[in-house]
Amino acid sequence: MKIQRFIKNMVFAIVCGLFFTGLSGSLLSIRCAYASSKDEFGPGTGLAGGYGVYSPSGDAGNEEELKGVWISYLELEKLPKERESFQKAVDQMFDNAKSWGMNAVFVHVRSHSDAMYPSEYYPWSKFASGAAGKDPGYDPLDYMIKAAHARGLKFHAWLNPYRITGYLMSWDEVSDSSPAKQWFGNGDKAESRRVLNHNGAWYYNPSFPEVRELVTKGVAEIVENYQVDGIHFDDYFYPELNDDNPSRWFDLPEYLTSGSDLSIANWRRANVNRLVAETYHTVKSINPSVTFGISPQGYVDHLRSSQKLFADIDTWMSTEGYLDYIMPQIYWGFETRKADKTPAPYAFENNLKTWIDLKNRGNVKLYLGLAAYRAGTDTKDYNDISEWLRRDDILKRQVEMGRQSGQVSGYCFYSYSSFLEEAAEKEVKNLLPVLAR
Repeated sequence: MKIQRFIKNMVFAIVCGLFFTGLSGSLLSIRCAYASSKDEFGPGTGLAGGYGVYSPSGDAGNEEELKGVWISYLELEKLPKERESFQKAVDQMFDNAKSWGMNAVFVHVRSHSDAMYPSEYYPWSKFASGAAGKDPGYDPLDYMIKAAHARGLKFHAWLNPYRITGYLMSWDEVSDSSPAKQWFGNGDKAESRRVLNHNGAWYYNPSFPEVRELVTKGVAEIVENYQVDGIHFDDYFYPELNDDNPSRWFDLPEYLTSGSDLSIANWRRANVNRLVAETYHTVKSINPSVTFGISPQGYVDHLRSSQKLFADIDTWMSTEGYLDYIMPQIYWGFETRKADKTPAPYAFENNLKTWIDLKNRGNVKLYLGLAAYRAGTDTKDYNDISEWLRRDDILKRQVEMGRQSGQVSGYCFYSYSSFLEEAAEKEVKNLLPVLAR
């Protein structure tokens, strides 16, 4: 196995080297795949083009509209773990999705540095077997992909690249075979910095090339071994940081020793950019027909923050070599207000215009992530009575407005279980006829 892995990595390195030689000619010298912490990659560096030579083909107007639903680890956690019962539950979920007019599912395959399949790099997911690191005795991912395709549903493998712990996943539950515990607990101080605790949660350190290598190898094994239609990241990149508070420095020590000429905010954006570009190249070098996209938070001011996320949407959406699509989580209604009761810039119509403007700066497709989970709930929106309680046609009108713009290529709803909630019944009833068109 070690010999096979060595050969695979050597072949990958050679292919990458040939790729970069063709891309840069004599103008640039870039080491294959994993740049050092001193390599500047991102805003204002002259290398914002990433690795891109692949351009998504076709006119969005001539392609099938995406109608998808997210199936998160929160839903997988509730499924039975025994093979036959798991498969029946998956069949029911996908039957429901198909009956709602969906043509794609976005399923959590790696939520906490784990795997819903037998991985060479990550331990078994708790949500596959009931305990992290425990083999369920079958391959859940293989069955889910086949079940989706049998129903005409595309299957997008949803991954969280940096998150290790979180809701329903504590550090004590993380498998001893996890790369996180291997690095953190091996007594090597330098390697232990690849894993960081921040406000009680554990993350991989985005500044380390070894972290990027782990993530991209995990992506590669999925695209190589499974007939997925896409690789999908969501909005979990950097947590919220404070460089004036030692307990919330996160990767500040790596910045201080990097020798970078960038500001620390742009250095962090560059770290994420490297991962995004390397993931894109990894996917396309194996199977150009597999899509890669990200679903970031929906308010661009948060994405451009210098304290959190460091998701460089401006580069991703204007430059080849990062993404096939962007799917902002526009989880607000039409009437959302700020605390001072003035209209919020992130209310749906305003927000849609902002994302259309970004979309028109490049060739990245625009999908919309919509909040089915808020339907019929008392969501705080600074109205006297929440819009989500007063209206039962918000999602319907959002899809219609997206279509009327001629700029939106599809929609995805968070999440699957929300369609089954009693509170959302009227909203869903109004939405389904629109999805059927």
